[in-house]
Amino acid sequence: MPALPSLRTFQVTQSSPWRIEARALVTLAIPMIAGNVAWSGIAATDLLLVGRLGAEAVAAGALAINLFNALLIFGLGLVTAAAPLIASERGRRRHSVRDVRRTVHQTLRAAAFFVLPAWLILWHCEAILRAMGQEPDLAREAGHLMRGMQWALLPFLCFTTLRNFISALERPLWGLIIMLLAMPFNVLVGWALIFGHLGLPALGLLGAGIASTLSSTFLFLGLLTVILVDRRFRRYRLMGRFWTRDRDRQRAVWTLGLPIAITLGLEVTVFNASAFLMGLIDRESLAAHAVAIQIASLVFMVPMGIGQAATVRVGVAYGRADPAAIGRAGWLALIVGTGFAMAAALMLVLIPRPLVSIFLDVHDPANLATANLAVSFLAVAALFQLVDAAQAVGAGVLRGIQDTKVPMIFALFGYWIIGIGVGALLAFPMGLHGVGIWFGLAAGLGTVAILLIARWSLRDRLGLVPR
Repeated sequence: MPALPSLRTFQVTQSSPWRIEARALVTLAIPMIAGNVAWSGIAATDLLLVGRLGAEAVAAGALAINLFNALLIFGLGLVTAAAPLIASERGRRRHSVRDVRRTVHQTLRAAAFFVLPAWLILWHCEAILRAMGQEPDLAREAGHLMRGMQWALLPFLCFTTLRNFISALERPLWGLIIMLLAMPFNVLVGWALIFGHLGLPALGLLGAGIASTLSSTFLFLGLLTVILVDRRFRRYRLMGRFWTRDRDRQRAVWTLGLPIAITLGLEVTVFNASAFLMGLIDRESLAAHAVAIQIASLVFMVPMGIGQAATVRVGVAYGRADPAAIGRAGWLALIVGTGFAMAAALMLVLIPRPLVSIFLDVHDPANLATANLAVSFLAVAALFQLVDAAQAVGAGVLRGIQDTKVPMIFALFGYWIIGIGVGALLAFPMGLHGVGIWFGLAAGLGTVAILLIARWSLRDRLGLVPR
């Protein structure tokens, strides 16, 4: 492997290309990070509301949400193709309109094609969970939640496509604003539908699912309205000629997006599989896992946003065939992402119980075992913050140069062979139970991080970027 860039490489002056790139990366990343945190906050408020129904409702909700997220993340990976495609087009032609519009149209159509079979799968949530060996009463309650939540899939994928569009134009602020507006909306409709306020019936978990669908629809319609009204976006005429067939661009979206979808699907289903394994241990482990994952997911939103910004910055440089700019954008993103992870790991070590108390009443004796398990899981989560950030940003920079197929293979090996293999071994034969599953997750993430960064370091030798 070639040597990593030396410290001398990163010495900057006021007008240094490194300084300019760092400013561009941070300016783009901050709204994207905040938007990710806002979306995770919406999910967290859902868990908080459901948590008031009791630990059993949290466990059932975790099962439903894990199944839903497996398909949602796959769809998100597919529509992620819009960002590097639009960014590289802007690198080639700064004021391109038609090709950008073509990419958005075909990404939305790809999302619609994916959602139809996904809805069919989610409709049979209870039967799927029973077949996986989950407790019948938990599977039944999870099915109630899914009946309302599954319809959120299409509007959220459409919203994400539009968000990728404005982010690739390096104008991500409106995506953040719409998400911030959706947060109180989600709390209000969730509070009303779950507990029966504002004259509505108390629907429990079904109400939580309906609230998720209404919130996703709010996100999509809100951002679409902005794009149709704001003059900076209106010039792209996104609603014009929407139904025009474009096989070449549709093929490009699937060629780039499908490996991303599979990669993200492999990653999220590892966490889903870990939840199902927790369900085989006991209810307390499953509920604690749901809480710890939610906290770790909130922290992960920062490196995820940095990786998304890096995809755009690297993609623009890739489009204009500038290998030096590609390297600057990628290495800066990796440095910033891993730097944040160090601070996040320290937080998880120092204040785990206050974090858990956000989601569970830690003073209630009925929740004591769940809370203690969640704290122990967060101790392991602190260990893998660095590798989790590195793999997230590493995947982002490789997507910027439209390299998605080999990272997909890395994900299969790291997440499922190393991650699940080590986790299952530690949890059951070696008796570490839930903590063992979390150590397995850390091992899988670390393996993928090493492989992705090695490939990024070898990008010139592998012919992944123009010389």
